[in-house]
Formats: sequence, C-alpha cells, structure tokens
Amino acid sequence: MDNALHTSSLHSLPLLASGKVRDNYAVGHDRLLMIATDRLSAFDVVMGEPIPGKGALLTKMALFWFDKLGHVVPNHLTGEDPLSVVAPDERAQVEGRAMLVKRLKPLPVEAVVRGYLAGSGWKEYQQNQQVCGVPLPAGLQNASKLPEPIFTPATKAEMGDHDENISFAQMVAIIGEDLATRVRDVSIRLYSEAAAYALTKGIIIADTKFEFGLDEQGTLTLMDEVLTPDSSRYWPVEGWKEGANPPSYDKQFVRDWLESAQVNGQAWNKQAPAPALPAEVTAHTADKYREALQRLVG
Repeated sequence: MDNALHTSSLHSLPLLASGKVRDNYAVGHDRLLMIATDRLSAFDVVMGEPIPGKGALLTKMALFWFDKLGHVVPNHLTGEDPLSVVAPDERAQVEGRAMLVKRLKPLPVEAVVRGYLAGSGWKEYQQNQQVCGVPLPAGLQNASKLPEPIFTPATKAEMGDHDENISFAQMVAIIGEDLATRVRDVSIRLYSEAAAYALTKGIIIADTKFEFGLDEQGTLTLMDEVLTPDSSRYWPVEGWKEGANPPSYDKQFVRDWLESAQVNGQAWNKQAPAPALPAEVTAHTADKYREALQRLVG
C-alpha cells in the first residue's frame, strides 16, 4: 500500500475535477492532465482503500487500445509527455499513470456496447426480452453471446449517483440524430474490433462503455479511458459458459465481497461510506488487473 495513490495533490496545476478514479488538472486552456489514481469504485461508491498499481495498469491498457484503434476514430491524446507539465516534486504522482490530452466538449451520454447478456442487461431481459429498448431473441441465458453487438446508451450520473440506461431514441433527443448515429456506429465498430482481438488472447470482452467529446472543429473524439477492466466486463475464455456468471478480470471480485459484507451486523446498503476492504481483497483485485494486461499485451 506504500506506493499506492488514492488521491493526487499537485500544486503546479489547478484541479478541475476529481472523479471515481481520475483526477483532472487544467494545462492551459486547451489541455488536461488526467491522472489515474489507484481508487476503485463499486456500486458507484469509491472505496477507502486503493488497489496498488491499478492506475498504472489502467493507463497502460488504455494507451494500448487507443493505439490499436486509432484508425477507427480520433482520440484525445496529444502525444506529449505528461511529466513535461508538472513540477519535479510531483513526478512520482504522475509517472506511468497519467495522460496529457486535448480538452474537449464531452457528450452528456455514455456509449455502451454489449456483446453478451450480463449484469443489468440480463435482469432486464428476464423481464421483457429487451435491453434498453433493443428486442432480443427468446431463450437466451445469463452470459449468452448475443447474435450481434447491441448499442445501449446511458446518461452520465453525478458522483455517487447511478448511470441510467436510456433508449437510442432518448439519446437522439439529447444530442441529435446525426451525432447519435455516428456515436452508435463508431462504438459498435470499436467494440467489435477490440472483442475480436481480445478473443485471440483468451479474453472475452462481454460489454464496455465509451465516452466521446467534440473538439473545436466539431470532430467526434474518443476520450477518457477505453476498454479497461474498469469500463468493461473481461472474462477468461476458459471460465465462460452460458447460464452462470463467469469469473472476471474486472472489479467483480470486490463487488462479490461487498455483497456479503456486514456493517454493524447488517448487509451493506451500497451507500457511502463503503466497508473497509481486507488486504487479501485488494491484493487479489490487483492481481486480476495485472493478469488481464499481461494476457492482452504480453
């Protein structure tokens, strides 16, 4: 835990926002320094204990995918060294875990693509054979592969609130038909290419969410993180079978522990503060993130 970074504290740049995982600092008027801390959120609550090394692992994975998928859509990376914009005594908080990116106008929706039935999608399917207004065939099970990937957007929640699934028609009402259609088509292509590659490495990407922004010219640009275990469900191929929740490389291990955690003799109500994570839970979670990166990138 000694080298873990729960919260950054730079004095050379103004802090713009602190999210569930990332701290964003302004670099002039046109760039941001995004620092991936070792914070972890589950059920939209930030845990008090960091996951050592997580921020650096997430950054490496995001950079890998930005590079691999750069031909599909522009991304927010500037290509500049994040260490070049901070003071010498701040380098330890930044090295290996930060990206220097373009400042964009973020779209107020999250672009979710699902290739398998899981989580809230599986719950909704059991009720009406749909996911976010997308009708699906009868007879699917938990963790079933969908006939083709589906696009199921969500609204972005404020810190501590839950993202809300919306229909494509609702997304059109928020950002307009042309932009909504472009976001949908690009998202499905990003997911499809990434999922096909990951499969060659023994990983199923069951679903993921992308975030997009517009630059000053109105160019649609991929931003934030991309295809990490924080924004995606990663399953090992050998552990997958229909009808059951597969083991995963994401934070499911933490979620499972929290589901059984007791606070003052009662089940945790999924409101802050979260119960303290035992050392073995944080260590196991760090191992899972590390294994996912090693499988993908070697």
